[in-house]
Amino acid sequence: MYKILTLNNISVAGLDRLPRDRYEVASEISHPDAILVRSAKMHDMEIPDTVKAIGRAGAGVNNIPVERMTEKGIPVFNAPGANANAVKELVIAGMLMAARNIGPAWQFATALEGSDEEIGKAVEAGKKNFVGFELPGRTLGVVGLGAIGVKVCNAALRLGMKVVGYDPTITVKSAWKLESAVEQALSIDDLLARSDFVSFHVPLTEQTANMVNAERIRLMPKNAVVLNFARSGIVDDQAVVAALDEGRLYAYVNDFPTNLTKNHPRCVTLPHLGASTREAEENCAVMVVDEVRDWLEHGNISNSVNFPEIQLPHGDNPRLVVVNANVPNMLGQISTDLAEAGLNIVDMLNRSRGDIAVTLIDLEKTPSPEVVDKIAAVEGVLSVRCLSCGG
Repeated sequence: MYKILTLNNISVAGLDRLPRDRYEVASEISHPDAILVRSAKMHDMEIPDTVKAIGRAGAGVNNIPVERMTEKGIPVFNAPGANANAVKELVIAGMLMAARNIGPAWQFATALEGSDEEIGKAVEAGKKNFVGFELPGRTLGVVGLGAIGVKVCNAALRLGMKVVGYDPTITVKSAWKLESAVEQALSIDDLLARSDFVSFHVPLTEQTANMVNAERIRLMPKNAVVLNFARSGIVDDQAVVAALDEGRLYAYVNDFPTNLTKNHPRCVTLPHLGASTREAEENCAVMVVDEVRDWLEHGNISNSVNFPEIQLPHGDNPRLVVVNANVPNMLGQISTDLAEAGLNIVDMLNRSRGDIAVTLIDLEKTPSPEVVDKIAAVEGVLSVRCLSCGG
């Protein structure tokens, strides 16, 4: 019986994929095998020694001590792309809100007083203050061409916009999904200089912090619009607000309100709604639950932020799952221990990522606890699990 600890409300659509005859799921549980989390802060949390995986029902893992988990041999899974459509729709809505001055116009309309006739006259007199512009023919720059960025690019093209993208680490999978009409920017500076709108879809790192600052804003066309539905800190809010006040930028649309931006007349600030749809929450939960379950039952890994991708079909043979430091002769020591115990290897796969390696070993017969303990004692081995008869 596997025990799963949930730190937040995880969609039932995901939890239903855990068979109740093999999984116990609760928000309070002792000795959990895995932890499922959304936004709960885990950096100061004491992680039980029984934990073998952490699953984040979303894309960002800033709330999880990933480096510490790597040192303990614990994979951290996430759900990249599961909320891509939800964020894409919000980006499109954000462009329309900025272009058509929806926020200020709505505030104007809700503040009207008097009879319906008086309100009608005020509307006709005041609407000239909210004249906007249309999207076709305008250029959208997209920084970050992962699952979300690709969807944003393709949707903008269908709205008649020109699209420029930048991502030096774009994957082949993403490139295949990107429409051919998306132009490639040579750098962020090149992208900003060509964009009437710019939208960011990158994680917050040392390299992306304050990616849009006062210096780069000066590269942008006058009356450009900045959109940030990625992470707070990617855009220098003070620099953007200063540019809005100077009339250099047209609008700033973001999902991370602050005292500086929430009441600014040229800012549209939303309460972190990027992934807040029922569909996105269900998709994230389903994806991460499947990932955690595949690791627990078969040792397979997909969408881990700190472990290598590894997939080996698992039949009825007992399987050893070994997590170890990525150093020379680990496989030699492990296979020697198995050979000395008279255990024949049916299939084996090893993958590494940075300082971590994972080895899946299918055997003809189940190893004894003594053999497993011997392998676990090898210097550099972080964990060993024996999965028998398919799970």
